Formats: sequence, C-alpha cells, structure tokens
Amino acid sequence: MSIPTETTRSTAPAPDRTTAGGVTTADVAAAVRQAVADGLLGADRPLAGFLDVRGVRDSVAGLHEAFGDVPDVLHTFAAKACALVPVLRLLAEAGMGCEVASPGELRLALDAGFPPARIVLDSPAKTRAEIHEALSLGVALNADSLAELERVDELRPTGSSSVIGLRVNPQVGAGAIGAMSTATAHSKFGVALRDPGARERVVEAFARRPWLTRLHAHVGSQGCPLPLIGRGLAALHRLAEEIDARAGRRQITSLDLGGGLPVNFEDDCVTPTYAAYVATLTAAEPALLDGRYRLVTEFGRSLLAKNGFLAARVEYVKEAGGRRVAVTHAGAQVATRTVFMPQDWPVRVSAYGPDGTPKEGPALPHDVAGPLCFAGDVVAHERPLPELAEGDWVVLHDTGAYYFSAPWAYNSLPRPGVYGCLRREDRVEFATVRTPQTVREISAESGLAHGDALVNGFG
Repeated sequence: MSIPTETTRSTAPAPDRTTAGGVTTADVAAAVRQAVADGLLGADRPLAGFLDVRGVRDSVAGLHEAFGDVPDVLHTFAAKACALVPVLRLLAEAGMGCEVASPGELRLALDAGFPPARIVLDSPAKTRAEIHEALSLGVALNADSLAELERVDELRPTGSSSVIGLRVNPQVGAGAIGAMSTATAHSKFGVALRDPGARERVVEAFARRPWLTRLHAHVGSQGCPLPLIGRGLAALHRLAEEIDARAGRRQITSLDLGGGLPVNFEDDCVTPTYAAYVATLTAAEPALLDGRYRLVTEFGRSLLAKNGFLAARVEYVKEAGGRRVAVTHAGAQVATRTVFMPQDWPVRVSAYGPDGTPKEGPALPHDVAGPLCFAGDVVAHERPLPELAEGDWVVLHDTGAYYFSAPWAYNSLPRPGVYGCLRREDRVEFATVRTPQTVREISAESGLAHGDALVNGFG
C-alpha cells in the first residue's frame, strides 16, 4: 500500500486486490486526495490515520480461506494491534473472535460486541479480580504460569463455561527482533518447558485438573520466521499428546497457536501469506491441523498493517549539515517503535502535494522528522523523495496496526483522528473511527479536575 519513494509517481499498474488483504497504491492516493478535499487533513488537522475497510475484510477472508480445510478453528484478533471499538466491531462482524490482554481490552471487546465465548484473555500479570471476572463471564483464559493456575483453583466458579488453558514456552529460540520473540530461553511468558523438571510439572498440573483442557503457545511475531513458529507449535502438539496419554483419555480439546505472522514492510506484496503459514504448520506436524484439536489463532498485525496508513503535514523544511530535513507532524507519538528501533521497524514514506495528489520531481534525500522535542524523533533517514515543501503531505505506509491506535503521550500532543475509508467507483467515503483529540481533553486527562490538589488538598 504505497507509492514508491525512490522515484517520482509510479508508472506501474496498481496491484490487484486479493483476499490476502492490503490496499493498492491507487486506493491510498484516492484516499489522501479526498481527505484533503473533505477537510480531514489540513493546516488545523495535520495528522490522521486511515484504515481501508474493504482491505480489512479481504484480510479476514484470506485468513479463513487459508484454514478452510481445518475442521474447527476460532480466529481471534489481538486487540492490542488496534484497540479501537469501531475497528473491533468491524472484525466481529467479519467473523473474528478477540484476544485481549488487559481489563481495558476486555471492556473494549465486550463493548464491540464480541460474545464472551469468542474472547480469549491472555496476560502474564492477571489479578484475582481479572481472573474472577473472566471466569464469571465465560471468557476463555490462558494461565501464564503454574502459580496462576493455583489462583484459578481458588476463583473458578462452579459451572463456569470458560475454557481454561495453560501457556507454555517451547524455548525454540529467537527471531530477528529479540523484543518480539517470546519462545526464548528467558522469556517472561509461559512455563519454560525445557527447564529442569518443568515439563513433568506441567503434565502433573493437567492430571490434577480435569477442567484444564487447552494448551497455548506463542513463538513471537515480527521477525520470527515461519519455520521457527512451526517448530514451536509442533512442540505444543507433542506436549498435548503426552498429557492425553498420561491422563488415559482425551483431556486436551483445543490448542491456542497464538499469532505472529510477520508483515512485509518493504513493498506492497502481502507476504508471507496465511496459506504459507498453514503449509508451514502442516510440514512441521501434519497432525496439528487434522481436527483432533480445536484450534485458536491470535493474529493482529498481519490483519491490519497493510490496510492502513498515516498522513502527516510537512510544517517546515530546513537544511542541517547538508541534508534536507522535513519537519512533519508524525513522529514517535504514533511511530514509537520506528523512531526507537529504526533498523527493526522501518516504514515506507511517500510524498503528496498540498492538494493530496502524488508529488512528482527528482528524488532528493530527506530526513523525515516528527514534532517531538528530542533529537531522535525521526521516522526516516536520507529517504529519497520528491523535493518536499511546507504544506506538502507525507504518507507512512503499512501502519494500520499499532501506529495510530497506540499513541505515546510525550509532549502532550493530541491523538490524531482515525477514519475508515471505503473506495467507491468515483470517490472515497470516510467514517470517523476516533475524533481528533482536543487540547482541552488532554488537560482533562492530565488531572484538571484535581488542579488544586497539591496546593491546598491536604487540609
């Protein structure tokens, strides 16, 4: 979903939309032009996020199609990837469940209309109150440790309909981004299966709890190659077989495979695909998808990233050390990972004129900087772009997951508006997902109602 950054406007035909998702270059260009015309982007609205509705539905369809031969699967969306109620409701309407990792995400999922039975609660730090609420509602719960299972023993209501599982760490190693790899030797998540005595303790924990019927593992996400994910989930399957053999019956009824399909941020191509993911799992352990166990998936980034983009106004252009610096309104407040880990989270950038049409001209190297008050607030270094000027727009591509939905409040910048877009034959239509935050709302969130608390609030 981009316009190439190395040259002027692309002369290649726009790629066809597929059920794998991802919006086309033409879709982005049409949306930016219409957003400027409609006033969603302007001098007083210098930053906004956009999510292509048809692209999201296509991505969901591609996921279901890839698992079409698997008898029983619940596909859940990882709410942290875009914790906005209208987006969650769109995904619920498209047939997804929801994976949540906090009380806030659980509230959002319920408000978005997900039935409790299609919600899965994961978190390494669940309080007793969170556990009790989930089990009372009938929300599925994956315990992250043996100690958490002991809390579940105390809190599980009689007749609870919640499916309860245990997360294990197969310890198969890290991908290219250590911070996104959750099956390492020292990961904070799950029960580390290769630690001395751990596997036996897990098997015994299931033997003592007939209601414990699910196993969960998540190898990691961005930077984790498919073969690594396949090895981790094959290990999960072997553990399920061992638990069933020890129990002398079929105790494990479902396997939660986590998510983690990486996203290609280098160009428009949607790769790897969900079909490639399924093929990898089949090769790693053919019985994993044969229907003996119900499966749960928890994809997030791969469903939305390539279906969204950010558009930011160029406020100033300056020279520094012989390099052009475009100061824009998109920085670490929306692209936090990109700013602090640019080697792992690069974004593609393209240029548009003040009227929202793709900019043309010889490509010059630009630093694309953000508005935050620290020197490292740069989203792209020496990026070849047509010469930028005040009032132009830059688009950050493949940012439909995490970027505009998980803002950082540094410098108390307002959260940008977010809009769903749907391209018709002759125009693009928009629906407000989140209204741009006002400075008054920032003040209210920052304790305005208790403004005198530290001056005369102690009696």
